[in-house]
Amino acid sequence: MRTCIGCREQRPKRELVRIVRTPAGTVEVDTTGKQAGRGTYLCRSAECWELGIRRQRLDHALHTTISPKEREGLLRYRETLSPPEE
Repeated sequence: MRTCIGCREQRPKRELVRIVRTPAGTVEVDTTGKQAGRGTYLCRSAECWELGIRRQRLDHALHTTISPKEREGLLRYRETLSPPEE
């Protein structure tokens, strides 16, 4: 079980998307769930991504400042996700 930093709900790891700060200092989506670096999780819902990115919860969780280019990339990735199944 992992906790979404947007809604703070615990869910199985496979239902969440992992965001990682790599050892090189870049922030990216970890599609494998096993990439080296400090990671945190977001639900697939648009609200959670908005809370995580716009309110700088990702910055806090990853102990870094996310660049505008990285934010844009994360938002583009969010658009590719299917909505959560209820």
